Amino acid sequence: MSGGKRRHASPEGLAAAEFVTGFTTTESGTENTGTTDNQPHYLGHRDRLRQRFLDAPESLPDYEILELLLAAAIPRRDVKPLAKSLIARFGSFADVISAEPEALLTTDGLKTVSVTALKIVREAAVRLARAPVINRPVLSSWTSVLDYCTVAMATLATEQVRLLFLNRKNAVIADEVQQRGTVDHTPIYPREVAKRALELHASAVIMVHNHPSGDPTPSAGDIDMTRAVQSALAAVGVTLHDHLIIGRKSHASFKSLALL
Repeated sequence: MSGGKRRHASPEGLAAAEFVTGFTTTESGTENTGTTDNQPHYLGHRDRLRQRFLDAPESLPDYEILELLLAAAIPRRDVKPLAKSLIARFGSFADVISAEPEALLTTDGLKTVSVTALKIVREAAVRLARAPVINRPVLSSWTSVLDYCTVAMATLATEQVRLLFLNRKNAVIADEVQQRGTVDHTPIYPREVAKRALELHASAVIMVHNHPSGDPTPSAGDIDMTRAVQSALAAVGVTLHDHLIIGRKSHASFKSLALL
């Protein structure tokens, strides 16, 4: 509209339509990175980084994987310093993509588009780990169950209670987050657990929660809460199959510890 003020879009605003690929396409469908003789220095670096990823993705350190992801969300900016600063702040690639959106948004240079990109990758990882678990007997896929719970919960900054509901063949029929809490406490309501098990016609339940401290050792409160849930489930004919506590690098099983 003539006579109005010109508005300049932010790098992330311009990137919104290019979020998935990080580059534009011409009408013929060929890649157009917008390079010219005066191209920004980071574009050549980014092309080389993409090729290294395609050749050997496992060889890239965390900050370079993060850099590629951020470049897809913010293609018109050198994001290498941002990637390094995020790793320095949160600790690892897994910790960055697991951080709460509110925490990520306090980082200078991150806005909604790039935070969404990070959270999509985390959700994709969780769903990939969940695939071998759902609708399969837990006894024949116990390693997959542990792997899934670790991917979903080990790097969370606050406690979370997750319930895996099993049918009579011990196959997982539902996977639900029951409660979210603080860094060291999550309320759990045994009657609500039993009610949900009945609604799903579940025969057994695996309870899972994480310890953000990293140490999966059950606390006295964990033991008391588990017994209360076990009693509430038993009253309606449902078995508490196990209670897993997920730490940063290991886990604890109440059944293995003879606490069930």
